Amino acid sequence: MPSSPFLILFALWLIMFSASSQTMIMAPILPQIEHQLHIPQAILGTLATSYSIMLGVFALISGPISDTIGRRKILIVGSGAMTLSLMLHHWADSYGSLLVMRALSGVAGGMLSGVGSAYIGDYFPSERRGWANGVVMTGIAAGQILGIPIGTILAEQFGVSVPFIFFAFPMGVAFVLVCMGVPQPPVRFAQPMTVARTIGLYASLLRTPSLAAAVGSYCMMFVGFAFYVIYLPTWLKETFDASGMDIASLFVVGGVASVLIGPRAGRLSDRIGRKTLIIGACIGLSILMAVTTLVVFAFWITYPMFFLTMIMVAARMGPFQALLSEIVPDEQRGSMMSLGIACGQLAMGLGGALSGVVYTRVGYGASSIIAAVGMLTMAGLVYGYIDETRRAS
Repeated sequence: MPSSPFLILFALWLIMFSASSQTMIMAPILPQIEHQLHIPQAILGTLATSYSIMLGVFALISGPISDTIGRRKILIVGSGAMTLSLMLHHWADSYGSLLVMRALSGVAGGMLSGVGSAYIGDYFPSERRGWANGVVMTGIAAGQILGIPIGTILAEQFGVSVPFIFFAFPMGVAFVLVCMGVPQPPVRFAQPMTVARTIGLYASLLRTPSLAAAVGSYCMMFVGFAFYVIYLPTWLKETFDASGMDIASLFVVGGVASVLIGPRAGRLSDRIGRKTLIIGACIGLSILMAVTTLVVFAFWITYPMFFLTMIMVAARMGPFQALLSEIVPDEQRGSMMSLGIACGQLAMGLGGALSGVVYTRVGYGASSIIAAVGMLTMAGLVYGYIDETRRAS
């Protein structure tokens, strides 16, 4: 099968669609997981924690390996492993077994997360990276539009393990496409990595202020996401008696916003620079998060609120991925992207666990304020410490 930029983007898009859908579906089906598997509400967030921790650990491992052997091989192994781990959810019929399956999916997710973005940095020139990242990131939006409603229906009708099995199929297609049509870009490889050399590389990256700020930005982004999204469906269900399909339709609306904005924001960042869009989106997002419980007095108001929220998320995502792929040389790109995502996912794991405590003891209002502070902190780090990589053209 001959390779082309569009085939490559489609393969990466499928990976993003499947990987993000199997992650995002956790939020809308949490009430069903609680009911079907008899899991106490306060520890539901640990299901996200197990995924995030394993993703973070294996992202740290796979990033330097991809710098040494190339992204393509890691994409093959990661997409194959994710396909298998999702199929294994068939046996997730208790809290313990589901926790293990989410951890196994986190292992595969760790191989894919940073490497996919790094591949875009390898293959596409700087003036097209924002656009390419924006296109691939619409896979997340497609997960909201198609994956979450389908997954929610499957969970309600057939059990909470079935959505994960469903998402194994597009990941399997992506595995075949990567094997047959995604080439290894001709970039400079790093020297073979030992454990000591890998630790030294990460320490060196974290000693550089701009790179440490980039990692901190990832942490703030994922902490904010955890506090805002994980218990949002539970709050809507308890406050407005929202059904599973109500929640699914909300994510569809958010997905439409992402599809409309993501590629356009990425292309705009290719022309005017990345930082302005990232900072503006973070500030807008923090405002929307902070006022959620104040302005949402009926369920229908959640639709425009979530639509605006996802516009801000989409406006930030592509430019931020492109920015991070450009602040290090080729042979450190995989390590840098994986370090950022790994630390972000570990932070999300912590946030997922703490969000359950905050929600049950204080309420969703406190969770949304914590999320807003995370977004503002991210904006400050990007503004103060990370240089612009694209000049206006």
